[in-house]
Amino acid sequence: MTPQQFFLILRARYKIAIITLLVTTAAAVAVTLWLPKQYTANAAVVLDVKSPDPVSGQMLSGMIAPSYMATQIDIINSQRVAQRVTKLLPKGQGTWIRSQWLEDTEGKGDFDLWLTNLLQTNLNAKPARDSNVINIGYTGADADFAAAAANAFSQAYLDINVDLKLAPARQYAAFFDEQTKQTRERLEKAQQALSTYQQQNGIVSADEKLDYETAKLNDTSSQLTVIQGQTTDSESKRKNSKADTVAEVMQSPLINGLKADIARLDAKLQDSNVILGKNHPQTQRTEAELAMLRTQLDAETRKITSSIDTTYQVSKQREQQLQSALATQKARVLVLNKQRDELNILRHDIETAQRAYEALSQRASQSDVESQNGQTNISVLNAALPPTRASKPRTALNIVLSIFVGSLLGVGLAVALELLNRRVRSTYDLVEALNLPVLGSIASASTMIKRSGPGKFAALTSNGART
Repeated sequence: MTPQQFFLILRARYKIAIITLLVTTAAAVAVTLWLPKQYTANAAVVLDVKSPDPVSGQMLSGMIAPSYMATQIDIINSQRVAQRVTKLLPKGQGTWIRSQWLEDTEGKGDFDLWLTNLLQTNLNAKPARDSNVINIGYTGADADFAAAAANAFSQAYLDINVDLKLAPARQYAAFFDEQTKQTRERLEKAQQALSTYQQQNGIVSADEKLDYETAKLNDTSSQLTVIQGQTTDSESKRKNSKADTVAEVMQSPLINGLKADIARLDAKLQDSNVILGKNHPQTQRTEAELAMLRTQLDAETRKITSSIDTTYQVSKQREQQLQSALATQKARVLVLNKQRDELNILRHDIETAQRAYEALSQRASQSDVESQNGQTNISVLNAALPPTRASKPRTALNIVLSIFVGSLLGVGLAVALELLNRRVRSTYDLVEALNLPVLGSIASASTMIKRSGPGKFAALTSNGART
């Protein structure tokens, strides 16, 4: 269909299009006037996403996420908030609401469920563009009820938001409180185990006692080393076949004095033998003194060698005693080391339990404060006021839409009727119908009258008749 054909069809059937447009517009106006008036009240709440948490002092990064605002919208539209609104609505609205319920349901079904669904249906919550403000709108047949419902939704949203915040905090508080009690019991058991172990082993201060016993072990070890040296020295002296070469003998003043006296008497005896002769009483007396000195020297030497042997025996016995004492002391130190290790384990258990108890106690205190914190990051920015003008129906918009729709329907109806009863309205229609070329066309009489005038057209007609 060419544009010329389309306009020819509209010119031919313009009455149908106009009638359709008028009927559609009139119907839209009638329906608009018949529909009850609806009033929309709007409240606004603002979300603070930049301030830190008042308890922990930390920024909640999740509030800045794009999904945070969508989550808040879902909370506002939730059934839980709507149920909360039913409890916050003014009592004076009950009669009007119940009458509407009776009208809609004839008294069948649950009233609270119906009211909740009604509130959710007429609610419109949407975030403001590029801001943290949420607009809460409610549309109803009564302006006062619409305002009350919008304010109730904003207050219910605040209350539910606090409940959603406190519910996990209370769970955390109960959990950490229980964990704190269990950790405290473990700490008390660890302390009791340490105390019992100290009482059973008679330990007052393990470190001091271990230091004392270790010093005692070191002293015993030093004494044993000294005694072993003395024993070795005494043994080497005992095994020496020449007693006069022993250091004690060589260093003895008595023996050295006796040796000097023997040497002097020996020289005197030699002189007496030469001068007086061997049988001289003086020579014999000198020999007797010399023999007595040598006997005394031997006796003193034997005393020293005997004392060396005695010293060896004593040192050997002392060495055995010190070895036994050293072994006993080593065993005692090992026992003390084991006790200290066990004490360290018990103390470590106490320290671990203490740290866990302190951490859980601190977290439990914080959770307890959080569970009692009724503050929220949401506040009412604007309260809803009863609207003075109805928001629905929109008369001007409906009329404009009815004109547009009526025009489309009229044009469509005209075209449809033309397609059902096709007429020849132009050369294009004739060509399409006969599939033959057009050699010429005769204008209509009205066109000729318009071009030649009425008088000239009459003369031509009379001449044509006479001819």
